Amino acid sequence: MGFWIATGAFCAMTALALIAAYLRPRRASVPAAAYDLQVYRDQLKEVERDLARGVLSEDEAARARTEVSRRVLEADRALQMGERASARGGLLDKLVVGAGVGATIAGAFLVYLQIGAPGYPDLPLATRISLVEDARANRPPQAEAETQVPFREGLVPDPEREALVEQLRTVMERRPDDANGMALLAVNEAALGNFRAAHLAQDRLIALLGDEATGRHYVDLAEMMVLAAGGYVSPEAERALTRALELEPRNGTARYYAGLMFAQQGRPDLAFPIWRNLLADSTPDAPWIDPIRLQIEEVAFLAGVPFDASTMPAQRGPTADDIAAAQDMAPEDQLAMIEGMVQGLAARLASEGGPPADWARLIGAYIVLGQTEAAQAIYDEAQVLFADAPEALDEISAAAAPLAQASE
Repeated sequence: MGFWIATGAFCAMTALALIAAYLRPRRASVPAAAYDLQVYRDQLKEVERDLARGVLSEDEAARARTEVSRRVLEADRALQMGERASARGGLLDKLVVGAGVGATIAGAFLVYLQIGAPGYPDLPLATRISLVEDARANRPPQAEAETQVPFREGLVPDPEREALVEQLRTVMERRPDDANGMALLAVNEAALGNFRAAHLAQDRLIALLGDEATGRHYVDLAEMMVLAAGGYVSPEAERALTRALELEPRNGTARYYAGLMFAQQGRPDLAFPIWRNLLADSTPDAPWIDPIRLQIEEVAFLAGVPFDASTMPAQRGPTADDIAAAQDMAPEDQLAMIEGMVQGLAARLASEGGPPADWARLIGAYIVLGQTEAAQAIYDEAQVLFADAPEALDEISAAAAPLAQASE
Protein backbone atom coordinates (compact mmCIF):
# COMPACT_ATOMS: atom_id res chain seq x y z
CA MET A 1 0.00 0.00 0.00
CA GLY A 2 2.83 2.38 0.85
CA PHE A 3 4.24 1.89 -2.64
CA TRP A 4 1.01 3.00 -4.31
CA ILE A 5 0.63 6.00 -1.99
CA ALA A 6 4.17 7.16 -2.79
CA THR A 7 3.65 6.54 -6.51
CA GLY A 8 0.35 8.42 -6.51
CA ALA A 9 1.95 11.36 -4.70
CA PHE A 10 4.79 11.55 -7.22
CA CYS A 11 2.33 11.40 -10.13
CA ALA A 12 0.18 14.15 -8.59
CA MET A 13 3.21 16.39 -8.10
CA THR A 14 4.31 15.79 -11.68
CA ALA A 15 0.85 16.61 -13.02
CA LEU A 16 0.65 19.80 -10.95
CA ALA A 17 4.08 20.89 -12.14
CA LEU A 18 3.08 20.43 -15.79
CA ILE A 19 -0.26 22.23 -15.40
CA ALA A 20 1.32 25.08 -13.41
CA ALA A 21 3.91 25.55 -16.11
CA TYR A 22 1.15 25.80 -18.71
CA LEU A 23 -0.98 28.22 -16.69
CA ARG A 24 1.93 30.48 -15.73
CA PRO A 25 1.10 33.99 -17.10
CA ARG A 26 3.21 35.08 -20.01
CA ARG A 27 3.84 38.55 -21.46
CA ALA A 28 1.73 38.55 -24.56
CA SER A 29 2.51 40.69 -27.58
CA VAL A 30 0.04 43.52 -28.39
CA PRO A 31 -2.42 42.21 -30.99
CA ALA A 32 -2.36 44.01 -34.34
CA ALA A 33 -6.02 45.12 -33.98
CA ALA A 34 -5.34 46.73 -30.59
CA TYR A 35 -2.35 48.54 -32.02
CA ASP A 36 -4.39 49.82 -34.97
CA LEU A 37 -7.16 50.96 -32.62
CA GLN A 38 -4.71 53.03 -30.60
CA VAL A 39 -3.28 54.57 -33.77
CA TYR A 40 -6.74 55.57 -35.06
CA ARG A 41 -7.65 57.16 -31.74
CA ASP A 42 -4.45 59.18 -31.87
CA GLN A 43 -5.41 60.27 -35.41
CA LEU A 44 -8.79 61.57 -34.17
CA LYS A 45 -7.00 63.69 -31.60
CA GLU A 46 -4.63 64.91 -34.30
CA VAL A 47 -7.59 65.96 -36.48
CA GLU A 48 -8.96 68.09 -33.64
CA ARG A 49 -5.59 69.73 -33.11
CA ASP A 50 -5.23 70.46 -36.83
CA LEU A 51 -8.72 72.00 -36.86
CA ALA A 52 -7.86 74.20 -33.89
CA ARG A 53 -4.66 75.42 -35.57
CA GLY A 54 -6.53 76.15 -38.76
CA VAL A 55 -4.69 73.56 -40.80
CA LEU A 56 -8.00 71.87 -41.67
CA SER A 57 -11.31 73.42 -42.56
CA GLU A 58 -14.51 72.29 -40.87
CA ASP A 59 -15.57 70.21 -43.88
CA GLU A 60 -12.12 68.58 -44.15
CA ALA A 61 -12.11 67.83 -40.46
CA ALA A 62 -15.62 66.25 -40.70
CA ARG A 63 -14.54 63.99 -43.58
CA ALA A 64 -11.35 63.00 -41.70
CA ARG A 65 -13.34 62.20 -38.54
CA THR A 66 -15.75 60.04 -40.51
CA GLU A 67 -12.95 58.00 -42.16
CA VAL A 68 -10.93 57.55 -38.98
CA SER A 69 -14.07 56.65 -36.99
CA ARG A 70 -14.90 53.94 -39.55
CA ARG A 71 -11.41 52.50 -39.13
CA VAL A 72 -11.76 52.65 -35.34
CA LEU A 73 -14.98 50.61 -35.51
CA GLU A 74 -13.36 47.97 -37.76
CA ALA A 75 -10.30 47.68 -35.52
CA ASP A 76 -12.48 47.40 -32.42
CA ARG A 77 -14.61 44.69 -34.07
CA ALA A 78 -11.44 42.72 -35.05
CA LEU A 79 -10.05 43.05 -31.54
CA GLN A 80 -13.22 41.69 -29.93
CA MET A 81 -13.40 38.76 -32.33
CA GLY A 82 -9.74 37.86 -31.60
CA GLU A 83 -10.34 37.93 -27.85
CA ARG A 84 -13.35 35.62 -28.16
CA ALA A 85 -11.37 33.19 -30.36
CA SER A 86 -8.47 33.29 -27.92
CA ALA A 87 -10.77 32.54 -25.02
CA ARG A 88 -12.25 29.53 -26.87
CA GLY A 89 -8.77 28.31 -27.88
CA GLY A 90 -7.40 28.68 -24.37
CA LEU A 91 -10.14 26.49 -22.95
CA LEU A 92 -9.52 23.84 -25.60
CA ASP A 93 -5.78 23.93 -24.91
CA LYS A 94 -6.40 23.48 -21.21
CA LEU A 95 -8.64 20.48 -21.90
CA VAL A 96 -6.01 18.92 -24.20
CA VAL A 97 -3.20 19.47 -21.70
CA GLY A 98 -5.26 18.07 -18.83
CA ALA A 99 -6.33 15.04 -20.85
CA GLY A 100 -2.75 14.43 -21.97
CA VAL A 101 -1.37 14.53 -18.44
CA GLY A 102 -4.14 12.25 -17.17
CA ALA A 103 -3.65 9.76 -20.02
CA THR A 104 0.10 9.69 -19.43
CA ILE A 105 -0.30 8.94 -15.73
CA ALA A 106 -3.00 6.32 -16.36
CA GLY A 107 -0.87 4.70 -19.08
CA ALA A 108 2.12 4.56 -16.75
CA PHE A 109 0.04 2.76 -14.12
CA LEU A 110 -1.33 0.27 -16.66
CA VAL A 111 2.15 -0.51 -18.04
CA TYR A 112 3.52 -0.99 -14.55
CA LEU A 113 0.68 -3.36 -13.68
CA GLN A 114 1.70 -5.48 -16.67
CA ILE A 115 5.48 -5.56 -16.29
CA GLY A 116 6.16 -4.21 -12.81
CA ALA A 117 6.35 -5.81 -9.40
CA PRO A 118 4.70 -3.58 -6.76
CA GLY A 119 6.42 -3.78 -3.43
CA TYR A 120 9.34 -5.81 -4.79
CA PRO A 121 12.64 -4.68 -3.26
CA ASP A 122 15.77 -3.72 -5.19
CA LEU A 123 17.91 -6.71 -6.17
CA PRO A 124 21.65 -6.06 -6.25
CA LEU A 125 23.74 -8.61 -8.14
CA ALA A 126 24.94 -10.32 -4.97
CA THR A 127 21.35 -10.70 -3.78
CA ARG A 128 20.24 -12.12 -7.12
CA ILE A 129 23.04 -14.69 -7.10
CA SER A 130 22.13 -15.61 -3.52
CA LEU A 131 18.49 -16.14 -4.52
CA VAL A 132 19.55 -18.26 -7.49
CA GLU A 133 21.77 -20.38 -5.26
CA ASP A 134 18.90 -20.82 -2.80
CA ALA A 135 16.65 -21.92 -5.66
CA ARG A 136 19.35 -24.35 -6.84
CA ALA A 137 19.65 -25.86 -3.39
CA ASN A 138 15.89 -26.32 -3.10
CA ARG A 139 15.04 -27.39 -6.65
CA PRO A 140 12.90 -30.51 -7.18
CA PRO A 141 14.61 -33.88 -6.75
CA GLN A 142 14.82 -36.49 -9.50
CA ALA A 143 11.76 -38.48 -8.43
CA GLU A 144 9.52 -35.43 -8.30
CA ALA A 145 10.77 -34.16 -11.66
CA GLU A 146 10.02 -37.51 -13.29
CA THR A 147 6.39 -37.31 -12.18
CA GLN A 148 6.04 -34.02 -14.08
CA VAL A 149 7.15 -35.49 -17.42
CA PRO A 150 4.12 -36.16 -19.64
CA PHE A 151 3.65 -39.60 -21.10
CA ARG A 152 5.28 -39.80 -24.51
CA GLU A 153 2.88 -41.31 -26.99
CA GLY A 154 3.81 -42.75 -30.32
CA LEU A 155 6.94 -44.57 -29.13
CA VAL A 156 6.82 -48.02 -30.71
CA PRO A 157 9.54 -50.24 -29.19
CA ASP A 158 11.21 -53.04 -31.08
CA PRO A 159 9.27 -56.21 -30.12
CA GLU A 160 12.39 -58.35 -30.15
CA ARG A 161 14.33 -55.93 -27.96
CA GLU A 162 11.35 -55.59 -25.63
CA ALA A 163 11.13 -59.37 -25.24
CA LEU A 164 14.88 -59.53 -24.62
CA VAL A 165 14.71 -56.83 -21.96
CA GLU A 166 11.81 -58.58 -20.29
CA GLN A 167 13.88 -61.74 -20.05
CA LEU A 168 16.85 -59.74 -18.83
CA ARG A 169 14.78 -58.16 -16.07
CA THR A 170 13.76 -61.62 -14.87
CA VAL A 171 17.34 -62.82 -14.90
CA MET A 172 18.61 -59.75 -13.02
CA GLU A 173 15.99 -60.24 -10.32
CA ARG A 174 17.68 -63.57 -9.60
CA ARG A 175 21.23 -62.24 -10.13
CA PRO A 176 21.22 -58.64 -8.80
CA ASP A 177 25.01 -58.66 -8.30
CA ASP A 178 25.89 -59.46 -11.91
CA ALA A 179 27.65 -56.27 -13.11
CA ASN A 180 27.76 -57.31 -16.76
CA GLY A 181 24.09 -58.16 -16.78
CA MET A 182 23.21 -54.88 -15.02
CA ALA A 183 25.19 -52.91 -17.60
CA LEU A 184 23.33 -54.69 -20.39
CA LEU A 185 19.99 -54.01 -18.69
CA ALA A 186 20.70 -50.28 -18.28
CA VAL A 187 21.67 -49.88 -21.94
CA ASN A 188 18.63 -51.74 -23.26
CA GLU A 189 16.17 -50.02 -20.92
CA ALA A 190 17.47 -46.70 -22.27
CA ALA A 191 17.14 -47.98 -25.85
CA LEU A 192 13.47 -48.70 -25.16
CA GLY A 193 12.96 -45.21 -23.73
CA ASN A 194 12.53 -46.50 -20.17
CA PHE A 195 14.96 -43.94 -18.82
CA ARG A 196 13.86 -44.23 -15.20
CA ALA A 197 14.46 -47.97 -15.21
CA ALA A 198 17.69 -47.34 -17.09
CA HIS A 199 19.14 -44.93 -14.53
CA LEU A 200 18.08 -47.19 -11.66
CA ALA A 201 19.97 -50.06 -13.30
CA GLN A 202 22.95 -47.80 -14.01
CA ASP A 203 23.01 -46.63 -10.41
CA ARG A 204 23.02 -50.27 -9.29
CA LEU A 205 25.85 -50.99 -11.74
CA ILE A 206 27.98 -48.16 -10.28
CA ALA A 207 27.35 -49.52 -6.79
CA LEU A 208 28.52 -52.96 -7.91
CA LEU A 209 31.64 -51.58 -9.59
CA GLY A 210 32.61 -49.42 -6.63
CA ASP A 211 35.99 -47.79 -7.18
CA GLU A 212 36.20 -49.39 -10.62
CA ALA A 213 33.38 -47.19 -11.94
CA THR A 214 34.70 -44.78 -14.57
CA GLY A 215 33.69 -41.30 -15.53
CA ARG A 216 31.78 -42.78 -18.46
CA HIS A 217 29.57 -44.74 -16.06
CA TYR A 218 28.66 -41.56 -14.18
CA VAL A 219 28.08 -39.64 -17.40
CA ASP A 220 25.66 -42.33 -18.58
CA LEU A 221 23.88 -42.21 -15.23
CA ALA A 222 23.49 -38.42 -15.39
CA GLU A 223 22.29 -38.53 -18.99
CA MET A 224 19.69 -41.20 -18.21
CA MET A 225 18.44 -39.08 -15.31
CA VAL A 226 18.22 -35.96 -17.45
CA LEU A 227 16.27 -37.83 -20.14
CA ALA A 228 13.97 -39.38 -17.55
CA ALA A 229 13.24 -35.89 -16.17
CA GLY A 230 12.44 -34.42 -19.58
CA GLY A 231 15.73 -32.51 -19.93
CA TYR A 232 15.85 -31.22 -16.36
CA VAL A 233 19.15 -31.58 -14.48
CA SER A 234 18.20 -32.64 -10.96
CA PRO A 235 20.41 -32.54 -7.85
CA GLU A 236 21.02 -36.28 -8.26
CA ALA A 237 22.06 -35.79 -11.89
CA GLU A 238 24.31 -32.92 -10.79
CA ARG A 239 26.09 -35.19 -8.31
CA ALA A 240 26.67 -37.76 -11.05
CA LEU A 241 28.04 -35.06 -13.36
CA THR A 242 30.32 -33.74 -10.65
CA ARG A 243 31.77 -37.21 -10.10
CA ALA A 244 32.10 -37.78 -13.85
CA LEU A 245 34.08 -34.56 -14.29
CA GLU A 246 36.28 -35.47 -11.34
CA LEU A 247 37.19 -38.70 -13.12
CA GLU A 248 37.21 -37.33 -16.69
CA PRO A 249 37.52 -33.53 -16.68
CA ARG A 250 37.52 -33.33 -20.49
CA ASN A 251 34.44 -35.49 -21.06
CA GLY A 252 32.35 -33.57 -23.58
CA THR A 253 28.97 -35.01 -22.61
CA ALA A 254 29.50 -34.18 -18.95
CA ARG A 255 30.61 -30.65 -19.82
CA TYR A 256 27.56 -30.13 -22.02
CA TYR A 257 25.14 -31.20 -19.27
CA ALA A 258 27.02 -29.11 -16.70
CA GLY A 259 26.50 -26.05 -18.89
CA LEU A 260 22.84 -26.98 -19.39
CA MET A 261 22.40 -27.29 -15.64
CA PHE A 262 23.74 -23.78 -14.98
CA ALA A 263 21.66 -22.35 -17.85
CA GLN A 264 18.50 -23.87 -16.36
CA GLN A 265 19.31 -22.55 -12.90
CA GLY A 266 19.71 -18.89 -13.89
CA ARG A 267 23.52 -18.85 -13.94
CA PRO A 268 24.34 -18.03 -17.57
CA ASP A 269 27.60 -16.51 -16.34
CA LEU A 270 28.73 -20.05 -15.44
CA ALA A 271 27.08 -21.86 -18.35
CA PHE A 272 28.58 -19.68 -21.09
CA PRO A 273 32.30 -20.28 -20.43
CA ILE A 274 31.69 -24.04 -20.13
CA TRP A 275 29.95 -24.19 -23.52
CA ARG A 276 32.31 -21.74 -25.20
CA ASN A 277 35.34 -23.82 -24.21
CA LEU A 278 33.59 -27.04 -25.16
CA LEU A 279 32.84 -25.67 -28.64
CA ALA A 280 36.47 -24.71 -29.04
CA ASP A 281 37.66 -28.16 -27.96
CA SER A 282 35.21 -30.22 -30.02
CA THR A 283 35.22 -31.66 -33.50
CA PRO A 284 32.39 -30.61 -35.85
CA ASP A 285 30.65 -33.98 -35.58
CA ALA A 286 30.45 -33.98 -31.76
CA PRO A 287 26.83 -34.67 -30.68
CA TRP A 288 26.65 -31.62 -28.40
CA ILE A 289 27.70 -29.08 -31.07
CA ASP A 290 24.20 -28.44 -32.48
CA PRO A 291 22.41 -28.18 -29.09
CA ILE A 292 25.03 -25.72 -27.86
CA ARG A 293 24.90 -23.57 -30.99
CA LEU A 294 21.11 -23.32 -30.63
CA GLN A 295 21.38 -21.93 -27.11
CA ILE A 296 24.74 -20.31 -26.57
CA GLU A 297 23.91 -16.91 -28.08
CA GLU A 298 20.96 -16.46 -25.73
CA VAL A 299 23.06 -17.68 -22.80
CA ALA A 300 25.81 -15.22 -23.76
CA PHE A 301 23.25 -12.39 -23.96
CA LEU A 302 21.92 -13.21 -20.49
CA ALA A 303 25.48 -13.39 -19.19
CA GLY A 304 26.21 -9.96 -20.68
CA VAL A 305 28.95 -11.28 -22.96
CA PRO A 306 29.06 -10.31 -26.66
CA PHE A 307 29.24 -13.48 -28.72
CA ASP A 308 28.48 -14.63 -32.25
CA ALA A 309 28.30 -18.40 -32.62
CA SER A 310 28.91 -18.16 -36.36
CA THR A 311 32.42 -16.91 -35.66
CA MET A 312 33.38 -20.03 -33.73
CA PRO A 313 35.72 -22.20 -35.78
CA ALA A 314 34.30 -25.65 -36.38
CA GLN A 315 37.70 -27.25 -36.64
CA ARG A 316 41.14 -25.72 -36.57
CA GLY A 317 44.27 -26.90 -38.29
CA PRO A 318 44.88 -28.00 -41.90
CA THR A 319 41.59 -28.50 -43.74
CA ALA A 320 40.73 -30.50 -46.84
CA ASP A 321 40.78 -27.28 -48.88
CA ASP A 322 44.26 -26.46 -47.57
CA ILE A 323 45.52 -29.87 -48.59
CA ALA A 324 43.90 -29.61 -52.03
CA ALA A 325 45.49 -26.19 -52.56
CA ALA A 326 48.89 -27.62 -51.73
CA GLN A 327 48.66 -30.18 -54.52
CA ASP A 328 49.35 -27.54 -57.18
CA MET A 329 52.41 -26.08 -55.45
CA ALA A 330 56.05 -26.82 -56.00
CA PRO A 331 57.42 -29.45 -53.59
CA GLU A 332 59.38 -26.91 -51.56
CA ASP A 333 56.30 -24.63 -51.33
CA GLN A 334 54.14 -27.55 -50.28
CA LEU A 335 56.58 -28.41 -47.53
CA ALA A 336 56.71 -24.80 -46.31
CA MET A 337 52.93 -24.54 -46.29
CA ILE A 338 52.47 -27.80 -44.39
CA GLU A 339 55.17 -26.90 -41.87
CA GLY A 340 53.52 -23.52 -41.28
CA MET A 341 50.14 -25.11 -40.62
CA VAL A 342 51.67 -27.75 -38.38
CA GLN A 343 53.50 -25.11 -36.37
CA GLY A 344 50.28 -23.14 -35.97
CA LEU A 345 48.43 -26.24 -34.77
CA ALA A 346 51.24 -27.10 -32.36
CA ALA A 347 51.26 -23.56 -30.94
CA ARG A 348 47.52 -23.60 -30.40
CA LEU A 349 47.52 -26.97 -28.66
CA ALA A 350 50.37 -25.84 -26.44
CA SER A 351 48.57 -22.65 -25.38
CA GLU A 352 44.87 -23.52 -25.55
CA GLY A 353 44.61 -27.29 -25.73
CA GLY A 354 42.20 -29.04 -28.04
CA PRO A 355 40.19 -32.22 -28.72
CA PRO A 356 41.87 -35.61 -29.18
CA ALA A 357 41.41 -35.38 -32.95
CA ASP A 358 43.69 -32.32 -33.09
CA TRP A 359 46.41 -34.07 -31.10
CA ALA A 360 46.16 -37.12 -33.32
CA ARG A 361 46.34 -34.91 -36.43
CA LEU A 362 49.44 -33.13 -35.13
CA ILE A 363 51.19 -36.44 -34.38
CA GLY A 364 50.35 -37.72 -37.86
CA ALA A 365 51.59 -34.50 -39.47
CA TYR A 366 54.95 -34.72 -37.67
CA ILE A 367 55.29 -38.33 -38.78
CA VAL A 368 54.61 -37.36 -42.41
CA LEU A 369 57.23 -34.63 -42.15
CA GLY A 370 59.71 -37.16 -40.77
CA GLN A 371 59.94 -35.36 -37.43
CA THR A 372 59.48 -38.49 -35.33
CA GLU A 373 61.05 -37.00 -32.22
CA ALA A 374 58.53 -34.15 -32.22
CA ALA A 375 55.73 -36.64 -32.86
CA GLN A 376 56.89 -38.77 -29.92
CA ALA A 377 57.05 -35.71 -27.65
CA ILE A 378 53.48 -34.75 -28.57
CA TYR A 379 52.32 -38.33 -28.07
CA ASP A 380 53.92 -38.47 -24.60
CA GLU A 381 52.27 -35.18 -23.66
CA ALA A 382 48.88 -36.37 -24.92
CA GLN A 383 49.13 -39.59 -22.92
CA VAL A 384 49.46 -37.55 -19.74
CA LEU A 385 46.75 -35.08 -20.72
CA PHE A 386 44.17 -37.73 -21.68
CA ALA A 387 45.15 -40.33 -19.08
CA ASP A 388 41.56 -40.41 -17.77
CA ALA A 389 39.96 -40.63 -21.20
CA PRO A 390 40.47 -44.14 -22.68
CA GLU A 391 38.54 -43.37 -25.86
CA ALA A 392 40.69 -40.30 -26.54
CA LEU A 393 43.86 -42.31 -25.92
CA ASP A 394 42.72 -44.94 -28.41
CA GLU A 395 42.37 -42.29 -31.13
CA ILE A 396 45.73 -40.73 -30.30
CA SER A 397 47.49 -44.08 -30.07
CA ALA A 398 46.17 -45.06 -33.48
CA ALA A 399 47.75 -41.93 -34.97
CA ALA A 400 51.02 -42.67 -33.17
CA ALA A 401 51.17 -46.34 -34.26
CA PRO A 402 53.81 -45.64 -36.97
CA LEU A 403 56.18 -44.47 -34.22
CA ALA A 404 56.27 -47.96 -32.72
CA GLN A 405 56.89 -49.50 -36.14
CA ALA A 406 59.74 -47.06 -36.83
CA SER A 407 61.46 -47.92 -33.56
CA GLU A 408 61.46 -51.65 -34.30
